[in-house]
Amino acid sequence: MATPFLLLALSYLLGATPTSHWIGRSVFGVDLRTKGSGNLGATNTYRVLGWKAALPVVLVDILKGWGPAALFPLFVPGAGFGWTLAFGGAAISGHIWSFWVGFRGGKGVATSTGVFLAIAPWAILIAAAVWLLIVLATGYVSLGSVLGTAVLPVALLLTPHRGGVGPVVFAAVLTAFVIWTHRSNLRRLARGEESRFGKRGSGGNRSRIAASGDPAREDGS
Repeated sequence: MATPFLLLALSYLLGATPTSHWIGRSVFGVDLRTKGSGNLGATNTYRVLGWKAALPVVLVDILKGWGPAALFPLFVPGAGFGWTLAFGGAAISGHIWSFWVGFRGGKGVATSTGVFLAIAPWAILIAAAVWLLIVLATGYVSLGSVLGTAVLPVALLLTPHRGGVGPVVFAAVLTAFVIWTHRSNLRRLARGEESRFGKRGSGGNRSRIAASGDPAREDGS
């Protein structure tokens, strides 16, 4: 039977899988760290490489959070729900600070979604609905990510979930962290300089965007 600490390390390793980087390099010959915003999340993948690359990225990034939170506790019966949150937190940390790519990564939203999908599916559905409404209404993925995450602690208080108050505290800490990871996006929003999600290049224009390496481009994944 695996020890919780071994599974904690494995949670980080799974979270650290640089999905977008590997897809970008192996399939498209592109290093996303040098293109678009430089972020290794689904949004930058979409902007630079299109939806066919972004879709598997977001699905795998969600699974990276869901797997440790949903499955790893089965190997340590009686360890307590705190380990479930620890496994999820390690996966999120791995996604944001992946050792594979110089401790860079995404902003943790997709992997966090996977964690809460495992422990509080109703709450994360509410948060995802808020994210979708904000993105559709404004075009800003970063704003949707911040507001969707901010809704999560309240949604947890209003819906059934596992773990009692632990997930609420975890979600509150996660909200503060997501705001911190999106601090540059929020500054650009305040200045009216944030790019909208729908503005993606195609053909030659996509190549121009990909080659620009402009770190100011909107990214919220």
